This record gives sequence, structure tokens and C-alpha cells, in this order.
Amino acid sequence: MLKVLKDLVVFFWQAKKWYLYPLLLIIILFGVVMVFAQSSALAPFIYTIF
Repeated sequence: MLKVLKDLVVFFWQAKKWYLYPLLLIIILFGVVMVFAQSSALAPFIYTIF
């Protein structure tokens, strides 16, 4: 998983696609929220958002 992220960052840097960094950050944060929300009491509230 971390190798994929590292490869994406290297690709963005070499291809000068700096505008894609915020998109990558949002996707990572969204994934982290979903993983932590699965096992918490916040899960019903997060599911209603989507």
C-alpha cells in the first residue's frame, strides 16, 4: 500500500502534476475516515451522509 502511494508521489513529481496532490490527499483522508468509522459509534452517522 505504501509503495503505491510512494509511486504515485514520484510520478506526480516527475510528470509535474502538482495539481493532483490535493486529490490524492482527499482520497487518503476519506479512506482513513472510512476505516476508523467502521469500528466506532459514528458509523450510522457517516452512512447517512452518503
